Amino acid sequence: MKVPRWETATEKEVWEFVAWHLAKNGIQTLLVGGAVVAIYSEGAYQSGDLDLIQLTYADNVIPQVMESIGFKKSVGRHYAHPKSRIFVEFCAGPAGIGDDIKIKPDSRTVSGQTLFLYSPTDCIRDRLASYIHFKARECLDQAVLVAEKFPFNQKKVKEWCAQEGASQAYDDLMRKLKNQR
Repeated sequence: MKVPRWETATEKEVWEFVAWHLAKNGIQTLLVGGAVVAIYSEGAYQSGDLDLIQLTYADNVIPQVMESIGFKKSVGRHYAHPKSRIFVEFCAGPAGIGDDIKIKPDSRTVSGQTLFLYSPTDCIRDRLASYIHFKARECLDQAVLVAEKFPFNQKKVKEWCAQEGASQAYDDLMRKLKNQR
């Protein structure tokens, strides 16, 4: 696995490097949050961090692996690399979007290791969750960035918004998506 050029590395490059090394050491993780938007939008959005949920219990191994690739533990569950603008946070699991914890992640094979991240549909739902529950308007824009580039399960997103008591969020997404085209 090639070491990224830390000063200019994208979320995708840092994620692949970190997740690859974790996977190589038996630690499967799932990338969630804004970094997934950064990857799917091909850098149109930049999050500045990676939110990883452990799929494999290995709390005692993570610090060793992270240190071996140049990341130092900073505050709480955060790890920072001295040359990178992107930090890594290990979030509590399980992965969930609103009340839905039956997440089926997408996977990518990178240099022989399987890495996991939210699917485009789940990335859109995740961003809409922040839009709904935290009134974060920028998260609606992030959902639109992903929806513009990838086919997604509109029925699943619509039904999920309704279950969250926020059917309007789906309507807002579709209206903004229509206006972008």
